[in-house]
Amino acid sequence: MSNTMYLVTGAAGFLGGTICRQLVDRGEKVRAFVLPNDKAMKFVPKEAEIVEGDLCDMESLRRFFTVPEGTETIVLHIASIVTVSPEYNQKVMDVNVGGTKNIIELCLEHKECKKLVYCSSTGAIPELPKGQKIKEVDHFDADKVVGCYSQSKALATQAVLDAVKEKGLHACIVHPSGILGPEDFAVGETTGTVIQIINGEMPMGIDGSFNLCDVRDLAQGTILAADKGKDGSCYILGNKEVSFKKFSELLMVESGCKPIKAFLPLGVANFIVGVLEKQLYSKRIRLFCCIS
Repeated sequence: MSNTMYLVTGAAGFLGGTICRQLVDRGEKVRAFVLPNDKAMKFVPKEAEIVEGDLCDMESLRRFFTVPEGTETIVLHIASIVTVSPEYNQKVMDVNVGGTKNIIELCLEHKECKKLVYCSSTGAIPELPKGQKIKEVDHFDADKVVGCYSQSKALATQAVLDAVKEKGLHACIVHPSGILGPEDFAVGETTGTVIQIINGEMPMGIDGSFNLCDVRDLAQGTILAADKGKDGSCYILGNKEVSFKKFSELLMVESGCKPIKAFLPLGVANFIVGVLEKQLYSKRIRLFCCIS
């Protein structure tokens, strides 16, 4: 019987929860790190041990990392705050960057930790001119990506790579693109958009394109990175580009929903989203698990 335990942060989230279920299905021991009083905690597989805590709280992280003697661990760090607002947000930086540095510190401190898989984002990789595909890179610069979320992911990813090179951390990185699929219990941005389109609640769309993967494929890719990923390596987990218009047409065919009648230019849509998110953020901060 395996004496390895998988420590999964963001385990109540979309990707983290799917990873937990896949690990449990293949007979692994799983410990799930979730925010206190997270309503989605009830969806974490019953076979997984739950530890409540916060990435910015080292005491709770130490409880998460403490395992029975003789147990080896593999850490899958999935948790982060996702925001579509491009403006600087200190909470996003504290959780996504500071929280990741806390994870790195504890992975190095706990010798039974054999590997860290950090869930970054394709947003941490600089965009290329239209039509050119991005590829894995070996250095990340927050000044070369747009928006606070992407910048936080670039900084955190580089922190992991620095720890591999300078401190001997055993770690690799996955870069998921957008996430879509079943069991999004918290109803994240993409799932919420799909529901709006199907319910006819989105009179206008965005004249842009994006990249979406089935969450089950992303979870499998992340677990494969834990199984076979090389130290210091980065792996893009992506799909083919699809325009928002084409995506909405596919939904119309599959669900019979009404078509979106108009599509806003991307620049106009970004401006509107920024204004709306400012208003929402004054009331609450949304915490999600990642991608992209």
